Amino acid sequence: MEGTRRADIKPGIDVLIELTEDKRTGRLTGGKVKEILTTAPIHPHGIKVKLENGLIGRIKEIIESN
Repeated sequence: MEGTRRADIKPGIDVLIELTEDKRTGRLTGGKVKEILTTAPIHPHGIKVKLENGLIGRIKEIIESN
């Protein structure tokens, strides 16, 4: 599932995010959502979140939804 709708995102779900420094490479980083940073209901490039390990990026894929 893509991470472009804020309603699909909840703290604790497993996601793959694209960090700002990885935009050119397309490398994705996995983790659990700690905090949702995007306030808009939809964002075409992915909802921006902070992971439990402190990394911030845009969701490219939702692995698991609780």
